[in-house]
Amino acid sequence: MLIEPRSGRLAAWGNALLAGLVSPDEAVLSVVGEDAVHRVAGLPGESGPVGLTLGLGRLRALGVTGLRVALPAPGHPLGLSGPPEFNAKALEAEEAVVCTGAALGLVPEVSEAGPAGDVHVSVVWHCLPVREAPPADVPSLGEAERELAEALRDATVVLTRLDVAASGPVAEAALDAYRARAEAGREVLAPGYPPRAVRVLELAQRVGLLVDMAYEHGHGGAVSASEMQARAVALRPVERVARRAQVAAYNAYVEDRERG
Repeated sequence: MLIEPRSGRLAAWGNALLAGLVSPDEAVLSVVGEDAVHRVAGLPGESGPVGLTLGLGRLRALGVTGLRVALPAPGHPLGLSGPPEFNAKALEAEEAVVCTGAALGLVPEVSEAGPAGDVHVSVVWHCLPVREAPPADVPSLGEAERELAEALRDATVVLTRLDVAASGPVAEAALDAYRARAEAGREVLAPGYPPRAVRVLELAQRVGLLVDMAYEHGHGGAVSASEMQARAVALRPVERVARRAQVAAYNAYVEDRERG
């Protein structure tokens, strides 16, 4: 589960840039984050990869008016609309950005180099044609918020009964650290997003962190095969709901603009 997918940062800050709410420099710095560099390859009219600032400007010139997020998983093409070639690349990357206003999509390729503790991360966004059609399985913000609350409640009951590590003090300590990082200045979404989208994304990221911890901290007290299976059954729909909610939050800006 990606707590803050690169596609989310690109879509959120790209939308703010397209709306004139932030400068190109501010948008690019926010998208790149702790990575070393982002470039865009395959843009129509460009013979090779270009920097992210130029890439976003070129997308605007090509008619792009908004950016949506896709977070697909096997058997769940969340946020995708085709064609199969684009869907396959997005599924391999586990994320993508789909443009509105032009039939284009962006899939990240992440490269790492350097020793532990000094890793240089570079990202190339591959621009590919997409099908202009409604994205798959994206809920409204209201639906996403209700689904998250229900899934979190149900999963907490099961994980607590199975004594899974992510339901106890270890989880609370990690969540406290997560909240501290957020309060240190990280913006959950870019300017222009409705407050409800921020609230849904924060909850989806919190739920995603719990799912990751449940998978990463061993089996807790779930020592039998049946209990381990019960844990997997409990987590699977929660992870799916959290991904759906993230997509709904990141896409809220475009959805609101198209409705209004």
